[in-house]
Amino acid sequence: MHIPDGYLSPSTCATLYVGAAAGWYSALRRLKRALFTRVIPLISVFAAFSFVVMMFNLPLPGGTTGHALGVTIAAIVLGPSGAILALSIAIAIQALFFGDGGISTLGANCFNMAIVGALVAYGSYRLIAARATLTSKRRVVAAVVAGYLAVNASALLASIEFGIQPMLFRDAAGTPLYAPYPLSIAIPAMMIGHLTFAGMAEAVISAGLVAYLQVADPGLLRGTSGLQGDATGGVVRPASASLQRLWVAIAVLMLLTPLGILAAGTAWGEWSPAELASAAHAVRTSDASSVVPAGLEKLSNLWTAPFPAYAPSFVRSRGFGYLLSAMFGVGLLLIISLLARLVLERRRHTEGMS
Repeated sequence: MHIPDGYLSPSTCATLYVGAAAGWYSALRRLKRALFTRVIPLISVFAAFSFVVMMFNLPLPGGTTGHALGVTIAAIVLGPSGAILALSIAIAIQALFFGDGGISTLGANCFNMAIVGALVAYGSYRLIAARATLTSKRRVVAAVVAGYLAVNASALLASIEFGIQPMLFRDAAGTPLYAPYPLSIAIPAMMIGHLTFAGMAEAVISAGLVAYLQVADPGLLRGTSGLQGDATGGVVRPASASLQRLWVAIAVLMLLTPLGILAAGTAWGEWSPAELASAAHAVRTSDASSVVPAGLEKLSNLWTAPFPAYAPSFVRSRGFGYLLSAMFGVGLLLIISLLARLVLERRRHTEGMS
């Protein structure tokens, strides 16, 4: 679902950037400055969790790969606003430093996975878990359904964005300029893998973490439970012990990330121009051929990530390079969290003195 540069037209990218910007603005407004300062540690935790969990690639039908998002548990604990920010930060780091998703398509990827994913996860979870106690098994069931729906809603949006490109954007000869696959190909190709494996992976992860929090720290589930007046904006400030346990869990996952490269193949629709032109990925229809669309090839070089494909050039071992990339990403999220908290606290202090 990390759409690369070149697969969407500039006008499509601009439209989805506007949609993403509206989601970011709304999220920041709902998390007012005082609250935002308190929940930055939790946002950074779930941004790191999402970043790491998306590095675990799963084999999908057709020889492609997919992954869970981590958006559901973020929405359950942080509410939709916090989840939108956490996922957006993770997606931005993936695009900027690792080339996982494009720069022109960053708005589209955040809109699909962070904004729509968070809203679908939160809405379905609240609907199913309504009035259930924090330790109720119904909350685990709600997490299963929410995770499954969130991933598939994000995937469906991405497939539609792919599929409308050859309908709307062609050259004078009628050749697609960007993604060459029509809706009749894009939707089934994208959805088969997500309706089966990727959606279930998100469902299992979400349910497992909700069940764990019900025992270890049910307070983290209270903010979005609907069982009390939502004076905190849908987020409960975590205890330091809770944060430490969450970071330990992320550290363990980070050490296991080399397992994420065992699945062979590339995610559908994330091929480079060279891969797209190869016989393995050529689609024999009247609308697509092995020739790389001109607009796609032009935009594909828009940004060169420092560590493309999570493979630092100075590391020979692919598995070790993958692990180093995970460590770099999580470390960068920690630095961003600390800097944001420091800036906001200083601003509050300055305003309090004036």
